[in-house]
Amino acid sequence: MRKTILIVEDHPAIIELLQKQIEILGYDALLAEDGKKAVDMAFSHLPDLILMDVVLPRMDGLEAASLIRKNPKTQSIPVLAVTARAIAGDKEKCLKSGCDGYLSKPFTYEELDAAIKRLLMNHHHNNGEQ
Repeated sequence: MRKTILIVEDHPAIIELLQKQIEILGYDALLAEDGKKAVDMAFSHLPDLILMDVVLPRMDGLEAASLIRKNPKTQSIPVLAVTARAIAGDKEKCLKSGCDGYLSKPFTYEELDAAIKRLLMNHHHNNGEQ
């Protein structure tokens, strides 16, 4: 069964690029353009992984990740922060808010693939799945 990845991004060109990359990698893609919609979609669709932009309208990605992490229904969904703001301390802020990984833009197709596979593998093992 194909895994589903929720892409949380507000820039149309990046949404299109990420959606194509996710589908090429063999995953189904869901889309949310802001943090509020990301939280709602995480609760209703229970994706296998969330690619979370940090700078978003309505609710930033860190607040959204924190809310997703606090809900028992979604707390184990891996969240990969993706951001163009690679400032000192950003990675730590992302991880502290509940993100499981961090990828700074621009990133390569290979870096995205490796990060997704690593988080899905860790999630798979942590849940005792075979």
